Amino acid sequence: MANSSSADESDDQHEQQQQQSDDDDDSQQYHSRNGNGKYDSYDDDEDDDNDNSQDYNNDDDDDSQRSEMKSEPDDSFGMVSNNNNNNNNNTRSSNNNNNSMLNNHHHSKYKEESDSNDDDNYNNKSKKKKKRKHNDSDEDDYMPKKTKKSKKSDTKHSNNDSSTTTTTTTKLKKKIKREYSDDDDIDNDDDNDNESDYSDSEYKSSSKKLKKSKTKHLDSSGGDKKKLKNKKDKPSSSSTSTLAMNDGGMKTKTVKTKSEKDSKSSKDNNKKSKIKKESSSSDGKVEKKRKKKQEEEDEHIWKWWEEESPGEGIKWKTLEHNGPVFPPDYEPLPKKVRFYYDGKHFELSSEAEEVAGFYARMLEHEYTSKDVFNKNFFKDWRKTMNEKERELITDLKKCNFHELNEYFKQQSELRKQMTKEEKQQIKLKNEEIVNKYGYCIVDGHKQKIGNFRIEPPGLFRGRGEHPKMGKLKKRVQPEDIIINIGEKVKIPTPPAGHKWKEVRHDNTVTWLASWTENIMGNVKYIMLNPSSKLKSIKDWQKYEKARELKKYVNKIRSDYRADFKSREMMKRQRAVALYFIDKLALRAGNEKEEGETADTVGCCSLRVEHITLHSEKDGKQYVVDFDFLGKDSIRYVNSVSVEKRVFKNLKHFIVDKSPGDDLFDRLNTSSLNKYLNSLMDGLTAKVFRTYNASNTLQQQLNELTKLDMTMPEKILAYNRANRAVALLCNHQKSVSKTHDKQMENLNGKIKDKKTQIKELKKQYKETKNDAGAKEKYKKKLKTLEEQLKKLEVAKVDKEENKQIALGTSKLNYLDPRISVAWCKKWEVPIEKIYNKTQRDKFRWAIEMVGPDYQF
Repeated sequence: MANSSSADESDDQHEQQQQQSDDDDDSQQYHSRNGNGKYDSYDDDEDDDNDNSQDYNNDDDDDSQRSEMKSEPDDSFGMVSNNNNNNNNNTRSSNNNNNSMLNNHHHSKYKEESDSNDDDNYNNKSKKKKKRKHNDSDEDDYMPKKTKKSKKSDTKHSNNDSSTTTTTTTKLKKKIKREYSDDDDIDNDDDNDNESDYSDSEYKSSSKKLKKSKTKHLDSSGGDKKKLKNKKDKPSSSSTSTLAMNDGGMKTKTVKTKSEKDSKSSKDNNKKSKIKKESSSSDGKVEKKRKKKQEEEDEHIWKWWEEESPGEGIKWKTLEHNGPVFPPDYEPLPKKVRFYYDGKHFELSSEAEEVAGFYARMLEHEYTSKDVFNKNFFKDWRKTMNEKERELITDLKKCNFHELNEYFKQQSELRKQMTKEEKQQIKLKNEEIVNKYGYCIVDGHKQKIGNFRIEPPGLFRGRGEHPKMGKLKKRVQPEDIIINIGEKVKIPTPPAGHKWKEVRHDNTVTWLASWTENIMGNVKYIMLNPSSKLKSIKDWQKYEKARELKKYVNKIRSDYRADFKSREMMKRQRAVALYFIDKLALRAGNEKEEGETADTVGCCSLRVEHITLHSEKDGKQYVVDFDFLGKDSIRYVNSVSVEKRVFKNLKHFIVDKSPGDDLFDRLNTSSLNKYLNSLMDGLTAKVFRTYNASNTLQQQLNELTKLDMTMPEKILAYNRANRAVALLCNHQKSVSKTHDKQMENLNGKIKDKKTQIKELKKQYKETKNDAGAKEKYKKKLKTLEEQLKKLEVAKVDKEENKQIALGTSKLNYLDPRISVAWCKKWEVPIEKIYNKTQRDKFRWAIEMVGPDYQF
């Protein structure tokens, strides 16, 4: 494959504008969702060199791996969202609350489609988990439900010693099962944390024997239990033993015996074999279904990495799609829902009422207490009013939106209380929309679209103390949309009575539709899903460019160190800025119009007030304290010991400057990137950031992974390596509100597990003559100790990650081939590192490399 071509620049430029716009706006009421009702993202923070500072992922995806980004890894959508549908990846908790308040009545249908899917996904997951409890597994922690009758039977068919042993073991296992259910996935790795990550054939054999002695009490349903009970209540010399029909539809089996004793023995044996067959049949069907589904998915995988490159600058040869989906038109509120001004009812026009509804939904939000937000809203709201309304409504404080607010809350509750059938209908309608608009055909291959819904109107919020918060985001019309599609194919039909702004056939870019939003004047795009070929190729090129930097990095470092002593002030400033970008992974930053965006900065836009110099601090020499707002208004605070020459230059840079003056007054991002490109084709400040992040992960994994590690320890080592990168890139998140509770639960489980181990050791010592029982105790003790170790590792991991967002760097800055190769080398299932959506995104990496790959 060829590296990124010059033709990519125009496409990158479009996406950079889009990314910058999204950094300033997280106020979307509705985000594009995929067919499962989850958020789709497409930009993946690829253009962050145009952002001013550090990444931020304020969701709890690492605590609950929620969208974050929480959930079982195989079912969650863990993408970081940075574009029209920002969540996270990546997805901020405050924004999630904001979005829940913005469930407008006139958009209810538009929203319900995706909301219902979220509920259905949750229900489906719950069902899956419940099924696991009924599978006949080889796990020692699995205990089938027993009836009272079963317990008697269990005691009947054992000798005195084994009876005592079995009963004790049963009680202990039941206790363990109650405390640790299948839902207790502490480390979020798709398995039960009570399972041992290590087992051998002897252990499995022992487990199966234990299971075998218990499975005779497992019944498929209540009705089956009654059948068994009735048969036991009618002893006869020629009694009949009838086994229940399982979920797989197996026929009942009748066994006739000569005596009551033989009958009981025969019935028990038949139960064991029957249940084993039923379980085997059920597991086989599930496995076949899963295998078939996987084969179908594999059929749709476009292995573009096995094809030849289409040529420089050419993104596609043919492109077909059905255009975007627009939000529904506004539906006026019921007459009983009234707006009041100065204590009197006042009927608003439809346009003014719609905008009033945006504000009413946020009535209990902190935004409506901010003067800037209220001022901007009222100014834009008055523009939508007719002459009579403008004449009367002159003071926002006299406006009463409470009835509107109550109505929207009631509608939200009604949506939550919808029946299963109602939700299913909405889900089906949404699936129809997704099937029609959620996919496109690229070079003959069906590809998923990342965000096919046009943003609805609403109130802009931005991030941090944005000066334009509260302004009205206008409704986007087809006349604002530019369609990009292949030639000689059917052009999407615009809504009735409308037409497209323009139709293009530009195969040098990857977007399908675009429009200009009215707040910041930035271009928004509809683009492909991260798992698509075009996105995947861009990812591959990004990491290949970072790998290429390895050849030049030593020369570049020696050059900027030499420039520390340059007689030209511009070269000195450029050298120090490069030093910070290289060593601290700072973003370059951009020039911005004052008052247009939040006061966020990057390396090139640092001001004197953002640094403090210390000749000595905490036993270190030449210390620089950084304190500034980075990307997404996230505070960057760091204390770094720098080289002596860097420290001297910084002292020289701040001479005769006031706190608000630029630190690098003779440098800007454009000139810096132009210089870097002269050193290596395609080199930018962002390539440095990607290179240092991936290189750090590779080095950390090589150092932290040891031969004798257990599976939980390997996962902890990976997370620690990932955490080192997140700290380097300043990927923070707020501490989850449930963190303390989760830690308390973990501590309780660890304490209980230690108690169980202590009790089991005591019982083991008391068992004298029964070698079989002692062996069972020994195996069980080993399992409990492994479970305890897993819980203790999970506790350490959770505490270390409480303020660090691992997902952002994993998805956007770390070459996935490093993680894939590490998994293959150390026999770690890739599912423990990447969830299903992430594996689809990085399919190219999974297929490309073996265990020996090094960044």
